[in-house]
Amino acid sequence: MKKIFPYLTYAGSIPFVLCSVFLINNIQKLPLLGSVEKILSVYGLVISSFLAGAHWGQHLYINKGVWNQFLPILSTALAVLLWLSFLVLDFKMLMVMFALVFIILFIVDYRLFKIDFITHNYLQTRFFVTTIVVTSLIISGVLSL
Repeated sequence: MKKIFPYLTYAGSIPFVLCSVFLINNIQKLPLLGSVEKILSVYGLVISSFLAGAHWGQHLYINKGVWNQFLPILSTALAVLLWLSFLVLDFKMLMVMFALVFIILFIVDYRLFKIDFITHNYLQTRFFVTTIVVTSLIISGVLSL
């Protein structure tokens, strides 16, 4: 799995970039799939919840400090916050919320790197993909004005 994770991680950013490109080109709907904003909103919810859930799972293997208690609480809180945001926020504010959460999730990964729980290679991949995703979300949110 160590050799395939960067490819899967970068592949996971493709829908964010594509939706941003569609919105830049004023393509609001896709055949069979519907609204680009809805596609991006649902995909953002799935991926951000997935990353939060990964942190929840990581707490099972950490015996250092407060991480084994902090990670499941933070990941659960973020997942619930994202779900509520999806339900009540307009598209622009939802993109802001997703961008903030992706940054928070990266900061958590950085802290996990600092305690030698994740590798530099994983952190570097997460940094580049988080940058791609957050940039795409900001562009998409700005275009919804």
